[in-house]
Amino acid sequence: MTCARIPTDVGEFTLCLYHNNKDDKEHLALVVGEVAGRENVLVRVHSECFTGDVLGSLRCDCGSQLAEAMRLIAAQGSGIVLYLRQEGRGIGLLEKLRAYNLQDLGYDTVDANLMLGHQPDLRDYTVAALILKDLGVASVRLLTNNPDKIASLEQSGVPVAERVALQMPVHAENAHYLDTKVRRMRHLLELGPYQAPAMSPAAGPSMEGITTDDPVSALATAPLQGNGRRPYVTLSYAQSLDGSIAARPGEQTYISGPEALRLTHRLRAVHDAILIGIGTVLADDPRLTVRLVEGRQPQPIVVDSRLRFPLTARLLRGPVRPWIVTTERADPSRQKALESAGARVLRLPADDEGRVDLEALLGQLPRQAIHSIMIEGGAGIIASVLAEHLADRLVLTIAPMLLGGLNAVSQLGRRNGRLMPQLRRPQMHRLGRDVVLVGELDWE
Repeated sequence: MTCARIPTDVGEFTLCLYHNNKDDKEHLALVVGEVAGRENVLVRVHSECFTGDVLGSLRCDCGSQLAEAMRLIAAQGSGIVLYLRQEGRGIGLLEKLRAYNLQDLGYDTVDANLMLGHQPDLRDYTVAALILKDLGVASVRLLTNNPDKIASLEQSGVPVAERVALQMPVHAENAHYLDTKVRRMRHLLELGPYQAPAMSPAAGPSMEGITTDDPVSALATAPLQGNGRRPYVTLSYAQSLDGSIAARPGEQTYISGPEALRLTHRLRAVHDAILIGIGTVLADDPRLTVRLVEGRQPQPIVVDSRLRFPLTARLLRGPVRPWIVTTERADPSRQKALESAGARVLRLPADDEGRVDLEALLGQLPRQAIHSIMIEGGAGIIASVLAEHLADRLVLTIAPMLLGGLNAVSQLGRRNGRLMPQLRRPQMHRLGRDVVLVGELDWE
């Protein structure tokens, strides 16, 4: 669109502004010297990072990489810094800040993006290739640690003659982030003597009576056979030390750490179905997939007595479309809309309080080839499953925090009047910062 002279403390650049109709964004090229028709032009393809580039955040290496790339290109006397408006690896500033909050809870940058419903990296370098062609560059020496950038430029017709490493110092604030780049995103970095914080199941000191072995090795191979009347039921949820499953009713609260989250996904993969209540859908908008591990996708089942299931829910765009279980009183027009969106709506009798009869629901599932089911919440479902003695096994993640919030079972004894179960053959496992308690529920 236009170019202008930009003097900086490392040298003088020409800043060119581009607009395009591919992503409808404005991208920038910071150019030094003559590059048209030249081969082996030193190039940095840099994605926007407001927190690092502008604020100097130490959480990442973006700001220091931009500054070093400008210094190297200015010193050479020719080259280009492409500044692409792809904040947060393409998810935008709002979602990046939300991902930062998840990282502060212990999730790495990849898992944080996945939990928010994004891919680990959504960036597209097609526009970068088009700008380089517009500037007349014949081939490039690319300042990068990311092999995906090299592959993308070459696929778009820009030869990469050489990769030039651009590694910044490793320190306490960015060590885990950089370690994740190496382990999970294939970045070509040498982290040196600094050891990123350990995130393995054996992290931290051992505790008497708590093992650091993998609980799934036993859980995933255990026979999941129902009793003939209903599927085998695993009740699995996370709580704080004070028994809270959320800070407040209806509010999304991240409790378990990344290791326990992967355990949940691995357990999902060995069950035929996953069951939650409509409150969990409204609060968390979950996907109920096994995206963090390799495995079979289970059938999502949502208990929704009044068909409040939103048509914008991510479950309607998932790999396995949800079954929504409701009562005869639910609005037929809502059923039609949900079925048009891909859901399957099942109507069952209501209990005395007008809710879906869970025992009747579980009794129907073997006819639908559902022989094992994992129930994940929310509070009403957990309480009902325990009150009606419908679970066979408990997998309870206990996180080292105090929430003072919503407790799923605090009123259960008074409202039910029936005996609560004991755990038979209980086992405790240390997973990262969390403790996972596993046992068979004994109702006798």
